[in-house]
Amino acid sequence: MKESFDLQDLRDWPKVAREISPPIRLGVVGDPVAHSLSPPMQNAVLEKGGFAFRYAAFQIAPDELAEALGLFRAHDFLGLNLTVPHKIAALSLVDEVDERAQKIGAINTVTFRDGRSLGANTDGPGFARALREEFSVDLRDLRVLLLGAGGGAGRAVAWQCAQENCERLVLVNRTLPKAQTLARELAASFSGPRVLGPEARLEAVPWEERALRAQLERTDLVINASSLGLKQADPSPLPGSLLAPHLMIHDLVPRLAPTRLLALAAESGARGANGLSMLFHQGALAFELWCDRPAPLAAMREALRLATG
Repeated sequence: MKESFDLQDLRDWPKVAREISPPIRLGVVGDPVAHSLSPPMQNAVLEKGGFAFRYAAFQIAPDELAEALGLFRAHDFLGLNLTVPHKIAALSLVDEVDERAQKIGAINTVTFRDGRSLGANTDGPGFARALREEFSVDLRDLRVLLLGAGGGAGRAVAWQCAQENCERLVLVNRTLPKAQTLARELAASFSGPRVLGPEARLEAVPWEERALRAQLERTDLVINASSLGLKQADPSPLPGSLLAPHLMIHDLVPRLAPTRLLALAAESGARGANGLSMLFHQGALAFELWCDRPAPLAAMREALRLATG
């Protein structure tokens, strides 16, 4: 089977699918998508559960997404995961969106049922589970700095921080107005009593070293939800001089090899975690939406371990 399929394959799907057994009825859609670890992880779950279908990767460009979603539905797919850069754009392309995803403004999971496409977002709860697993802490009462607050994953994590009543949330984005817009959407969730006294519980700040230095002195958890780190040559979203031993650094890039940020975190004495645990937990939640049964977590975890060497 091919490593990934494209829009032309979807257009020719009846012909393409004849060569594939068991049939593909689930997939991950992104641009790029070849790096995705979801296919081996989800296929292990499907095999363990005795399902007679498979999961594959689909390389779909932003201007191809609307057509692709229509073709997935027409070809009787059960569901999809959405990754960069499709989570926000897909929100307006499905028939129905659940309440959580509507608030977030992004979806990462699509379920096809009774001729309709249903959008949901498992990134937030998946992240919360991953945080507990990696650092043995909950978001509640943490002071959080979120890098990449304008994208789909960043928005989902920000809303999860609000839902779990984190003590303080600082939103950082290359395009500051996007972070400011998200701050306005979240404002009601941060209007309660302040343990920290007069300090604002919710802020949007520019992605500049001087502004970040002042914030990191009052931060417990740094989350990188930006795309920096997806490529091996990417720089760190934060200079190492800003990192300190008291920080927890959760880089949501799902790579076993340390990103530059995590390498700098280790040098500074900070605790760090990559995005594989979030990939695992959001994927398990997506499986449960598609298949209406608990995910076999042990098989899923072992498949992810094998896929990452």
